[in-house]
This record gives sequence, structure tokens and C-alpha cells, in this order.
Amino acid sequence: MDTPQVDAYLRRLGAEYPAWPTLDALRELHLRHLRTVPFENLSVHLGEEIVLQEERLLDKVVGAGRGGFCYELNGLFGALLTALGYEVTLLAARVYGEGGALGIPYDHLALLVRTVDGGDWLADVGFGAHSHGPLEFGERGEQEDPGGTFRIVEAGPDEAGVRGGHDSARAADLDVLRDGEAVYRVEPRPRVLGDFVSGAWWHSTSPRSHFLRSPVCSRLTEDGGRITLSGRRLTTTTPDGGREERELATDEEVLAAYRDRFGVHLDEVPAVPGG
Repeated sequence: MDTPQVDAYLRRLGAEYPAWPTLDALRELHLRHLRTVPFENLSVHLGEEIVLQEERLLDKVVGAGRGGFCYELNGLFGALLTALGYEVTLLAARVYGEGGALGIPYDHLALLVRTVDGGDWLADVGFGAHSHGPLEFGERGEQEDPGGTFRIVEAGPDEAGVRGGHDSARAADLDVLRDGEAVYRVEPRPRVLGDFVSGAWWHSTSPRSHFLRSPVCSRLTEDGGRITLSGRRLTTTTPDGGREERELATDEEVLAAYRDRFGVHLDEVPAVPGG
């Protein structure tokens, strides 16, 4: 990522170029990303190819003002942080589903970020509702965040009875918990963006993928709440638990919501399965 591309990305976030790759700067970039770049699966429902290459992701997220899902958002955010001087490692994770079942390998992409002043941090701007800031990677106690109470702990047995980490020569897998519930299991081994191509393909095409159920576009709001458009249902939540839902009746209303609430300009409404 060259200097003009970095500058354009920071403008997209409304952020200044940080003087040093510090923890405070990481926290600000992380929060701004969640507020300005939506988590969305619209490409899946618009028939758009998802390409995990930096230039293509820059064209989509920065050039076209779109969002994406984890591979796109964290993949590109990791490239930005690297260009700003952070030491970044891509990590694979498997998301917990119903009944504690783990998802597919390369189910999710998260970031391990080393700052010049604050150690190692788990950053994730591609999971939807999650922590608002990075989590301290080596801390095993509770970490309070506006998004909940988080813990990172050594993984226990999965649904097949297999413990995280399969041999003594590598670091054990880690479970990320939110408010006492396991969210995903991280493999603390370096990956590259190309490793996640199969996961992106599965989530874009498999009938078992929840991303195929409905178009979703969601972002953090300035007050710490969240706004989400799922199909035609627009939902706004507040930090104190308030919730408002509204069904959008026309295509024009849906397109206006994408444009005005998320900054996403579309020519057509993403297809809703069965709609």
C-alpha cells in the first residue's frame, strides 16, 4: 500500500496519519473503522466476485466506499496497519455456532497487532457486533469494553473432544469469550491472505453459509449502538439496550437506507433469498 493509498484510506476513516504506531492510535483507527466501514455481505447477493487481493479490496472499500466481511475488512485493515508501521500477523479462527459447534477451517480472519508501546493486541473490525477496541492478546483475565466483557483463554476440547493445539511444539489455540460465551477460536499461527480464499468461497456459495440467508449491512454508531439493515428490516440499537425495528416497504427506501445510513451507493437492491 503506497502513500496515496494510505492517505485515501485514512480519509475514508476520517483519521489523521499517526505519528507513531502506538496503542492509542490503534484504538482510534479500530473504532473509526467500525463506525465508518460497514460489515456487509452484499457482494454475495449482488453476484459480485470476492477477490482477496489488496488492490481489489482497496478499490472496493476505499474507492467505491463499500464494506465487506471479515476476510476483506481485516485483510485490508491489516495492510493499512502494516503501512503505518505496526507489526501485523493474520490469524485464522473458527466461529462458534449453535450447540458450541465450531465452523470450518479459515472460518474467520482476525489480526494480531504489535504496537511500539503496548505489546500484542487482537484487532477485529470484521465480525459485526464485537469489541469496540483491540483486546490485549496476552491477558487472560476479563477485559472490559463498550461491546461487552471479553476474555481470551486457552482453548478446551471442541465438540469432537479434541483440544485446541494438537502438539506440544506449537502454541495452544485460544478461545475469545464475550460475556462468558465463546465467540471464536483463534489459531495463533501466522497466515497470509491467500490462505483464506477457500473460506471466502465457502461462505459465498455454500447452502450452509449464514451469509446466503439474507443481505446484511451493519456498523457501529457514534453513541456506541449499532444500525443494521438485514433484508428489508432496519434495526437500530442503543448502548442501554433500546431497540427500534422498521420494515422498509419499497426498493427506493432500501437503496436510500444503504446510501444515507451506511454510505453505500447501489444501483439495485441485493437479492433476498425467497423474495
